[in-house]
Amino acid sequence: MEWEIADSLPPDVVAEAEQMPKGGLIECGDSSVNWHGATTVTLTEGTEPEPLVRELEAKYRDSRFQIKVRDPAPAGHYEVQLRSPDTAEIYIIGEGFDPSTIRIASGSECFPWPADETIRGDF
Repeated sequence: MEWEIADSLPPDVVAEAEQMPKGGLIECGDSSVNWHGATTVTLTEGTEPEPLVRELEAKYRDSRFQIKVRDPAPAGHYEVQLRSPDTAEIYIIGEGFDPSTIRIASGSECFPWPADETIRGDF
């Protein structure tokens, strides 16, 4: 889904898109976890991220997701969250750590995890 969101951006404003090769697991409860990761989209020179984030919000407005907007988000920029109404699945889209990027952070649906297996580390 991170790639679907990144691929929704106009190709002429995308210089590069890179998905983190690994993410982390967080407990959901009842012996289940969800996976968290992120994709960073580097924009072409002079492209502002906020209008693109707003376009993504509009694209997903009538989708399977509930939309939450934070303006400003704690980092001080416009952020849109795509939240599944039925599961823990979430995508947080906003300006990245570098102002010429968009970061798409994600959390998967919860899934079973063996009680005797650690969730520490990268997956």
